[in-house]
Amino acid sequence: MGGSRGIGRAIADALSSTGADVYAASRKDVDTSDPDSVRRFVDRHNYGLDILVLNTGGPPPKMFPEVTEDDWLKYHHQLFLGFCTILKNIHLNDGGYVFLISSSVIREPDPRLVMSAAYRAAFAEVLKVQSMTEYARRNISCITIAPGPINTDRTRELVDNIEEFQKRLPMGRLGEPEEIGRFVTAVVERQIKYLSGVVINFDGAGSRHVF
Repeated sequence: MGGSRGIGRAIADALSSTGADVYAASRKDVDTSDPDSVRRFVDRHNYGLDILVLNTGGPPPKMFPEVTEDDWLKYHHQLFLGFCTILKNIHLNDGGYVFLISSSVIREPDPRLVMSAAYRAAFAEVLKVQSMTEYARRNISCITIAPGPINTDRTRELVDNIEEFQKRLPMGRLGEPEEIGRFVTAVVERQIKYLSGVVINFDGAGSRHVF
């Protein structure tokens, strides 16, 4: 999902480099904010998958008083219900993997990104429950990746001055999408199965919490 650019593209390219048969869906293929688009997508692609990467863009920055009812409804579908529909209806093979590309805001909310924090956190809970129940029984590993500042169009949408912003980061730079792609590929290639039901901070030590 979201495989045409940014983190999604990097993951698709990294998996393809291992010889995996990858289908990189763009928003033209499935728009998770549109329930009809999601239903058509799962009808067309209801076959066994070994790896499912759930990934989509985020909402524009808005403070809570600025968020409209239409905004809430749109991102309820895009960040939560659309993924629930996909997870419920697309068949995953036993021994497979689900990777959720979420955001660091699920642990450290940003007042400008209240919609993203609310719905991404809600779906991370759904995946956690699945990791403990049906998917555990079927040896399907579920990993939520919570990126911090990554070198993508999304970061440039949220940050006015990238050069100054990078100076304040612990590692002095943005993360690269390819680093996330290599992480996903390493987990799959090395058949790391017991790492499941977890949230991985991918933020260059930028988060301020320990657990």
